Amino acid sequence: MSAMIMTFALSYAQIALALAACLAGWRLLYGPRAQDRVLGMDTFYVTAMLLFVVTGIRVGSPFFFEAAMVIGVLGFVATVSLAKFLIRGEVIE
Repeated sequence: MSAMIMTFALSYAQIALALAACLAGWRLLYGPRAQDRVLGMDTFYVTAMLLFVVTGIRVGSPFFFEAAMVIGVLGFVATVSLAKFLIRGEVIE
C-alpha cells in the first residue's frame, strides 16, 4: 500500500512539474518584456531541477541528483548575469 501511494505521488509530481515547466517555457518565449523572460527562465530551471530530483527519487539513480545540482548552479549564474545585463547593459565591466 505504501509503495503504491509513493508511486502515485511521484507520478502526480512529475506531471505537475512538467506542466509548470511548459507554462514557464511559454513565459520564456512569449513574455511581453525582457524581465518577464528572465523570470520565466528562472522558473523554468527551478522546475527542471525539481523534475530531475523527483525522477531521481522514482528511479533511484544518483545521476539525476547530480544533474539537478548542475542545473541549479548554471541556472543561478544565468539569472544573475541576465539581471546584471538588464540593469547595466553589460555583463563584464
